[in-house]
Amino acid sequence: MLGTRIMKARRVWLLVAAVKVVVLAEPLLSRPEMLPCARGFKQEESIMELDRDLAKGQAVFNVTFMDCGEGSVWFRVGDPSDFTVSQEGVIYTQRNLSLVGKKKMEVVVYAQDVLSNHVWKVRVHLHINPNSRGTAPEQLKPSDATLTQQVPEILFPWRNIVVMGEGSLSRVKRDWVIPPINVAENSRGHFPEDLVRIRSDRDKSRMLRYSVTGPGADQPPTGIFIIDPISGHLSVTKPLDREHIPNFHLRAHAVDLNGNQVENPIDIIINVIDQNDNVPDFLHSTFNGSVPEGSKPGSFVMTVTAVDKDDPKTANGMMRYKILTQNPQSPSSNMFTINNRTGDIITVAAGLDREKVTQYTLIIQATDMEGNPTFGLSNTATTVIRITDVNDNSPEFTTDTFFGEVHENRVNVIVANLSVTDKDQPHTSAWRAVYRIVAGDPTGRFSITTDPTSNEGLLTVVKPIDFELTRSFMLIVEAVNEVPLVRGIQSPRQSTATVSVRILDMNESPEFSPNPKSIKLEEGLPAGSLLSTFTAQDPDRFMRQTIRYSKIYDPANWLKIDPFNGQISTIAVLDRESHYIKNNLYNVTFMASDEGFPPASGTGTLQMYLLDINDNAPQVFPSEVEMCEKPDPNALNITASDPDLNPHTGPFVFELVSRPSEIRRNWTLIRVNGEVAQLRLRIGSLASGIYEVPITITDSGILPMSNTSVLRVKVCQCDHHGDCLEMGKINAVGLGTEAIIAILLCIITLLVLVLLFVMWMKRRDKERQAKQLLIDPEDDIRDNILKYDEEGGGEEDQDYDLSQLQQPDALESECVKVGIRRLDERPLHHDHQYPIRSTAPHPGDIEDFIYEGLKAADHDPTAPPYDSLLVFDYEGSGSTAGSLSSLHSCSSCGDQEYNYLSEWGPHFHKLADLYGGGDD
Repeated sequence: MLGTRIMKARRVWLLVAAVKVVVLAEPLLSRPEMLPCARGFKQEESIMELDRDLAKGQAVFNVTFMDCGEGSVWFRVGDPSDFTVSQEGVIYTQRNLSLVGKKKMEVVVYAQDVLSNHVWKVRVHLHINPNSRGTAPEQLKPSDATLTQQVPEILFPWRNIVVMGEGSLSRVKRDWVIPPINVAENSRGHFPEDLVRIRSDRDKSRMLRYSVTGPGADQPPTGIFIIDPISGHLSVTKPLDREHIPNFHLRAHAVDLNGNQVENPIDIIINVIDQNDNVPDFLHSTFNGSVPEGSKPGSFVMTVTAVDKDDPKTANGMMRYKILTQNPQSPSSNMFTINNRTGDIITVAAGLDREKVTQYTLIIQATDMEGNPTFGLSNTATTVIRITDVNDNSPEFTTDTFFGEVHENRVNVIVANLSVTDKDQPHTSAWRAVYRIVAGDPTGRFSITTDPTSNEGLLTVVKPIDFELTRSFMLIVEAVNEVPLVRGIQSPRQSTATVSVRILDMNESPEFSPNPKSIKLEEGLPAGSLLSTFTAQDPDRFMRQTIRYSKIYDPANWLKIDPFNGQISTIAVLDRESHYIKNNLYNVTFMASDEGFPPASGTGTLQMYLLDINDNAPQVFPSEVEMCEKPDPNALNITASDPDLNPHTGPFVFELVSRPSEIRRNWTLIRVNGEVAQLRLRIGSLASGIYEVPITITDSGILPMSNTSVLRVKVCQCDHHGDCLEMGKINAVGLGTEAIIAILLCIITLLVLVLLFVMWMKRRDKERQAKQLLIDPEDDIRDNILKYDEEGGGEEDQDYDLSQLQQPDALESECVKVGIRRLDERPLHHDHQYPIRSTAPHPGDIEDFIYEGLKAADHDPTAPPYDSLLVFDYEGSGSTAGSLSSLHSCSSCGDQEYNYLSEWGPHFHKLADLYGGGDD
């Protein structure tokens, strides 16, 4: 396939995962037009030198096939047990390969046209580099000539060779794709480690500078890849981590020394080849699942999941799951299995019984490298599978027969506790029992409820039982669960039991019959009248007991009962119109007691329906009315009230009494009907006041009854609507004009007093405010009581050292004068000379000295017109009174500073103004 003339060809060097590949391009034929594209591999044979053994799944090298756009080809390798090839031409190892001890290993790659089935092949020889890393690879040519390069080389795309004539060449621009560079992660080589050399064929005619850009170079993360700007060597500076960044996309640039672009940038893809550096990691350290007891083999339980950060497309990230241990190993050591790819756990054996084993603990292992125990990394997790309960156990009574007893006539009393056992999980619907009485209680006198805590059945009486009728019961009860048993489980015999209930006799209360008892009688019966007999019977037929009667409720105290025979008689007159009567009925309660132990008693009610008689005379209604002084209309309607019932009420007869005579002279009474009459005024008007009008009313009962009642008529002044005025109403009730005037005067007096008091309080507040304005709040010390101390009984009883008051022998001339003068003093004349006490040691001249000093002060023209501190003399130094030594300040006798007085508080403000006020 080699021509006679070998034109200038371009060489391409590729480096994939630390494998150096030498590629020989085919020669081009000499033709007067552009050489036709020849389908086939770039070279038929090449040699690679390896720096280390090959791991399984590692990318080794790339092969390039020129298809010339005529259709796709399919790649395959000659020995598929060691290598495999992708359809992109990347060769991968199928297993771990070692070339130690071997001279060479040969890999043959075939390319077959899909349509024509034409086959091309390339042969690659693999060698272990016996020298250090970076030894130059070799390329075999047909002429056996050897070319060496330090690193694989990538040329910028340039022009294909076109034969224009004999010996003449021309180049046209073409583009090509640079295969990706594969770099294994976690490399332990020496850094920086060269990856590839990037160069342009124009570097022979000019000086070029190379650079790369993109993430990993000049963009974050920066500094991972660097390039020698002169040689074009691209290097990696540190180990790569595929789990962090799986690939890098860089762009290579070539410029001249002036920065002018010489070649178009080319894209360089750097793939980080995965290494098995990550252990499978389970999502949880402990997985929890559940499965019902009695589940059939093949039942799904749960899924465990682990993740591997390695490449999932390689064996490094392909995990397999496995169950290491099962605890407990009952009833079988292999109750579960796991899908080694998905992590699904299923049951493989029957016999899951919660009552025997409540849960299983499995240790699950996940191993990458497709579960290879030798090369794969493993991790474990714990799986807890809880066996859930189903109703596969029926409740069983603890005994076949239960016994109980209850007194007669008792209800809501627990007779017996029925206990059962159930092997199912407590406090679930499969454990809680439901009890039913299936026989022995036709009238429904018993019921069974379930205790929610103990699951016992509480047999309770719900209807009274009479000992004299039934003395015992024999009940058949059944216990089931709230949910039915699972299919195939039958209820055992122990799910039914017998309950024997014995009824106990007790002293029952006597019973009145009928109760209540009703009777009818007329009101007005006199005391001592016999009404009826009200007796009771004792239900205890087998006991001979005497019954005694008594009254317990008689609000009007009208009746009594004979304690032996129960006869009821009156002790007062019965009155139907009494307020104790409701709807003509009067109820009285009696009690019957026996002689049992303990005694029993019963009550009975006597209802008396009282018939009405005409025993109440009618009364005028209303008893008070109002009328204007000049009524219009001149009529008042009145009626009568009678507590009796018909026919002892109306129609009524109304008439005025004949005396006194002014009644009929002022008033007239006209009957309107049997219920109403009109009272009219005979004269034109009446003065305001209260007038009493006697009226006689007679009812229509058998033996009619009459009664004279007084109608109070209030005559008042009215407005134009005919309503009484308020003053008129006051007069009508008896308040005269004088009383009203007195009340008004009292009200006015109280208002005046209140007003005067308010004015006095306001004036007092103003006076207080005015006084406060005259006094400086800071100088007001009236609220401060100052106690200085008592001075004792005089100087006679004190032991003083009078020598301390003597004048010192020597005193500075500038301080012998008046002493310290206040800053606010402004002398009008010459300094006044105060007397100087003699230096005689005798203390008798002290009194004279003080008087002389006082006299001099009184005549001092420079003294201020207010009281102030006067300094009489200097007492000398060396005194035992240490506090007086501070007065000696000869250096500042005339310029003493008193500004510190303003810091002593508000009581010293005036003193500070006097002494620290300056010349003013």
